[in-house]
Amino acid sequence: MSDRPATQPASGSGKTPHRRRPRYSGKYPRRFEEKYKERDPALHAETVAKVIAAGKTPAGTHRPIMVVEVLEALAPHPGEVGVDCTLGYGGHARELLLRLQPGGRLLGLDADPVELPKTEVRLRALGFGPEAFMARRTNFAGLPPALAASGLSGADIILADLGVSSMQLDDPARGFSVKFEGPLDMRMNPARGMPASAWLEKTRPDLLAAALDENADEPRARLLAEALAGRPWATTTALATAIRAALPRLGGEDLDLTIRRVFQAVRIAVNDEFSALDALLRSLPACLNPGGRVAVLTFHSGEDRRVKRSFEAGLAAGLYSDIAREVTRPSGDERRANPRSAPAKLRWARRSAGAAAVS
Repeated sequence: MSDRPATQPASGSGKTPHRRRPRYSGKYPRRFEEKYKERDPALHAETVAKVIAAGKTPAGTHRPIMVVEVLEALAPHPGEVGVDCTLGYGGHARELLLRLQPGGRLLGLDADPVELPKTEVRLRALGFGPEAFMARRTNFAGLPPALAASGLSGADIILADLGVSSMQLDDPARGFSVKFEGPLDMRMNPARGMPASAWLEKTRPDLLAAALDENADEPRARLLAEALAGRPWATTTALATAIRAALPRLGGEDLDLTIRRVFQAVRIAVNDEFSALDALLRSLPACLNPGGRVAVLTFHSGEDRRVKRSFEAGLAAGLYSDIAREVTRPSGDERRANPRSAPAKLRWARRSAGAAAVS
């Protein structure tokens, strides 16, 4: 019997060596990079369907939230101009594009240089060419110049989904979540600004306490700030471990919730998200055509307060003709099918018909 490895052909056989497909060890994948089935849905549709049926989001993807409610608020029509200020995986954009055709255009904005090219390829593959869909890498605070650069004087519909995408949360290299260990980064654009680890090391306890309170309504803000500020937490798990050590009497779901709140507050500070949101809200009336509609999905009280106050002020000033009086929340069925939708709140506003957009 030959002692030649089974994967090598006999000398001179001319056959291509058989190579086994790389597999993860054990029954279930342990590392994000090993989840090859979920990350290749075209070849593994059955696996993806099982993940979705279990109320989870397949790795490397994102499930758009409150699609029906968003479409009802925006009421897109063929031939109109739309903007998706937070393109992400492109789930909302796909539904908007289908309803803007024929003759409509959608501008998609996203600051993430990792995910934006993937989403553009995905939407192009669905048949949306440059005449129907344009993508620009920018934060939504840059909406006015993005419209001008695209040759658009205004939009009929604008959507801003302020949630973090599942692709960012699930990828340990991005450092947004403690689900997998990774560098404590949290930047939407990894090429700009300082990572969360450096931000925490440079931040004073009083400033961190303020961020925990304002960005996440954390009731133990001062105690946690004293334990976390000014120290070099290099990884997501190191930060989570430090939070647990600071709250030894807290456990279970309460502790898990506190960890999520700290991560949320730090992420908002690192990306200066509230300043960007305030800039977007100030520019919205001027970016909407007369009678145009805007819808904003928020995921915590700090965001929702800003949207509510801005829309109310715009209504009082005559910039908006109507606004949502109450928030719309995901249905029970959606919360069960996609738990990440649970904190979402939707508000909308309609531009006054008599006022022109500012180019």
